Amino acid sequence: MHASGERHGRRAPARAMALVGALALAATACGGGDSGATPAPEDTAAAGNGAGETTSDEQVTLRFSWWGSDARHEDTQEVIDRFEAEHPNIKIEGEYTGWGDYWDRLATTVAGGDAPDIMQHESRYLREYADRGALLDLTTVSDTLDLSELDPLVAESGAVDGAVYGVPTGINAYTLMVDPQAFEEAGLELPDDTSWTWDDFVQLAADLSENTEGYGAQDKGFNETDLQIFARQRGEDMYTEDGQLGFSQQTAADWWQVGLDLLETGGTPDASITTEVQAGGVDQSLLATNRGAMAFFWTNELGALSETSGRELQLLRYPGESEHEQPGMFFKPAMFYAVAADTPHPEEAALFVDFLLNDEQAAEIIMTDRGLPANTRIRDFVLPDLSPAEQQAADFLAEIEDELASPPPVPPVGAGEIVSIVQRINEEVLFGRLTPEEAAERFLSEANAAIG
Repeated sequence: MHASGERHGRRAPARAMALVGALALAATACGGGDSGATPAPEDTAAAGNGAGETTSDEQVTLRFSWWGSDARHEDTQEVIDRFEAEHPNIKIEGEYTGWGDYWDRLATTVAGGDAPDIMQHESRYLREYADRGALLDLTTVSDTLDLSELDPLVAESGAVDGAVYGVPTGINAYTLMVDPQAFEEAGLELPDDTSWTWDDFVQLAADLSENTEGYGAQDKGFNETDLQIFARQRGEDMYTEDGQLGFSQQTAADWWQVGLDLLETGGTPDASITTEVQAGGVDQSLLATNRGAMAFFWTNELGALSETSGRELQLLRYPGESEHEQPGMFFKPAMFYAVAADTPHPEEAALFVDFLLNDEQAAEIIMTDRGLPANTRIRDFVLPDLSPAEQQAADFLAEIEDELASPPPVPPVGAGEIVSIVQRINEEVLFGRLTPEEAAERFLSEANAAIG
């Protein structure tokens, strides 16, 4: 969340239908089909090598759009200033907003033929924009944009049907965060995370709840990434390469059963408290408020949660990683850099993305704000200057790297809607209005409709 990837906003809104609707309206206004405001992918390639290129002394203005906190905005502007100092003929105009408004705004500008030249993107929506011809195939600017130093585990994460539409900014992983102080107060040892099972996790959560004033764990069922890891452990996945659901109804039922087991054994709070905690976001989570010992979060949220909780939290592998066919955890691009298909200056846009991705001047400002750098050389460059929490996250990612299975494919069109579907159905299970089997059946029906 941030990524959604995504330390600056964890609640990913369902923007898929807004984008499709906005693009469709724009296309209709221009005569229908894909021949309107957004060119087809084959037209994109032509734009990337044609009259849009400029000479080195021609004045060019590019717009760069991103989401994030005030700190990210300030840092990004400093990066822009450094780039402009090196390239005085290129001016970068920054456009930024919070996560909640970003996708509505981007959909509107793209549909109106006024897309920013460079934009931050997210895996749930990358295929949506790529399929509508809104993004440049970055292989058309490969002489300018160097992707040779990307971590192999995320190097192809922005590829759709053989074209590259997004460059990963950095990596993170969805994993278990624990409070060692809570374990100590309960008189319990931290688990062996290289071999523990889901049954072990359920029992440990119950034991922690019984022996402390707080709860053993926070409910895990509001994030579809948890289901994805659970499915991958069984040799399945959230989605297939051709954009279909990649897990069985039984796997979804079993996943919801684990959540129900946690609730019924007292390992997680009752439904009313859980929904209240969920609505409060990261800052009101059980870990952040010292009311829980375990919760699942993205690795790049460790610093913020440690600071808010006032405790030295620790990262552990997911339960069940060695229980079934393969590990389920994976490196997720924190976000992507993408270029608009209809930018009149594709080479200059690619030059700026190359600076963001590969230049140490940019890296010493960005650090891990957009994930642990996806460029492995740049990653080594920033490591000595990381905070203790960032260093722990970096060490953890390095430790598990050789254990991970193949990365998942780019989510299909409509994947953004899955977020709200999972959250709504999970609440029904917690309040006893759906059994895990009924939840699985409904989820597959609604999810198939969303991505169909």
